[in-house]
Amino acid sequence: MSFDRTLDESALFRICFVCTGNICRSPMAEAVFKNLVRKGGLAGAITVVSAGTGDWHVGERSDERTVEALRLRGLDGTTHRARQFDPDWFEHLDLVVVFDRSQERILRAWASNDLDRSKVQLLMSFDSETSGGTQDVPDPYYSDAAMFDQVLGMIDRACTALFRQVRPGVHRVAGSYKELP
Repeated sequence: MSFDRTLDESALFRICFVCTGNICRSPMAEAVFKNLVRKGGLAGAITVVSAGTGDWHVGERSDERTVEALRLRGLDGTTHRARQFDPDWFEHLDLVVVFDRSQERILRAWASNDLDRSKVQLLMSFDSETSGGTQDVPDPYYSDAAMFDQVLGMIDRACTALFRQVRPGVHRVAGSYKELP
């Protein structure tokens, strides 16, 4: 597996966030979810990475507005480098989280079997309480800083909901964890 950021295959749970170019939404989710994992005391048990469906930003840093939105929430997005999702990664992942139905279709088409297709889930499906029925997280790329902040808020709430669903199963196997505030 050729991740710039290593996927720890010994982790109990392995998740990859996938957006279009891996410079806006998925790096936000990666940073948010890693922070939740760290705060929850499960850093060795859950591995988090991100990628894009397209290859046009491979090697680039996150969009400046992504880095700034993360910074304003106390998260660091400065070390991120974009990469494209490789279908060979499916066998090493437990969950592949996408941000809109287009990405969902692409990733499910790339999956070679029903098990891998079942790993592909929309991020907002984990946040039914506050999503208001919205299934897609809008791409802020062609918008302003306010939209980046709004999108990061959606991602933060949905990642928190996802973490709360994943944590009990990982906790049972991993041992103790810290309670989130």
